[in-house]
Amino acid sequence: QLQLEESGGGLVQEGGSLRLTCAASGSTFRDLTMGWFRQAPGKERETVSCFPRNGFDPSYADSVQGRFTISRDNARNKLYLQMNSLKAEEADMYFCAVGQYPFCTDSWRNWGQGTEVTGSS
Repeated sequence: QLQLEESGGGLVQEGGSLRLTCAASGSTFRDLTMGWFRQAPGKERETVSCFPRNGFDPSYADSVQGRFTISRDNARNKLYLQMNSLKAEEADMYFCAVGQYPFCTDSWRNWGQGTEVTGSS
C-alpha cells in the first residue's frame, strides 16, 4: 500500500509563504492522482488542490487560486504545495492523499498524518 508523509509545515507570518512536501513510498507515483487538503479543528477536510494523472491540469480551490501552486516530482515520488500570501484562517492541518480515479473527484485514500501550519504575528 502506498504511504504518504507530509512535511514542511510550521510557523509562518500572515502574508508569508511555505512549501509543503508530500513524500510517497511503497508504490510508483507517476500514475496517481494526488491532492492536498486542509482541516481545521472540528471541521471537515477541504480540498485545496488536486493534481490528476494522465497529464490533466491541476485544479485549485477558489480561495487559493493564484496564491497556491501544486507540483510534483515523479522521479522522487514527491508532491509539493507552494503557498504564498497566506491568510490567518489558513493556519490548519494540511494533508495529502491519493485519488481513486485518473481525474480529480471526491474519492481519496492513503491519507498522510498531516503537517501543521501555524500562524504568527
